[in-house]
Amino acid sequence: MRTFVYFSSKARTSGNWEDLMKAGRMDIVCHVVINSFYISNAMRDDVKLHLVFYGPPDPPKHIEISVKKEKGMPETGKETGSLDISKKDVAGLIKRILFKYREGKKTEAFPGCWVERKNLFDVLRELENEGKEIYVLDEKGEDLRGINSEELKDAVFVLGDHEGLPSKELKRMKKMYTPVSLGKVMYFASHVVAIVNYELDRLGI
Repeated sequence: MRTFVYFSSKARTSGNWEDLMKAGRMDIVCHVVINSFYISNAMRDDVKLHLVFYGPPDPPKHIEISVKKEKGMPETGKETGSLDISKKDVAGLIKRILFKYREGKKTEAFPGCWVERKNLFDVLRELENEGKEIYVLDEKGEDLRGINSEELKDAVFVLGDHEGLPSKELKRMKKMYTPVSLGKVMYFASHVVAIVNYELDRLGI
């Protein structure tokens, strides 16, 4: 199981929004979701995605998503197992998950979709306690292709939004976890997810 943790300092932490860009660049979040789980004519069920939002009005919020191939992405209004998914469908799912939030508990909004109040480092600490190896995407990190494939089999990859990971948090994470790089080119967050998926696919992980 490969895991992605996507952090956004401005993504809305309630479901009362319409404009994706004005909701803290929720459009980027939608692309990250699509590139995490969808490939041509198929879906991935070997991925778990954690979304951590610090935007207004009620931060932090943590959304956890996993899917089953035969059921497809839950609650998008599409038929079961449908591969015909759009950014609008994913945005609607995220809004409904946020509306399902209940203070003081981790709520399963839909099958495979959970929401709770949890900050970034608590999410990472929980994953670390599960025995997972955590890698932080950073242009100055070790080349991903230079890391032993055995260490990547159950890895977690942490990435930020269009503004990147906040410098204070990034500095702290680089001391705690392994920084990795995809090269000298700066990619969109959603592209980073697609590239990491590709690299792991090449290794047969």
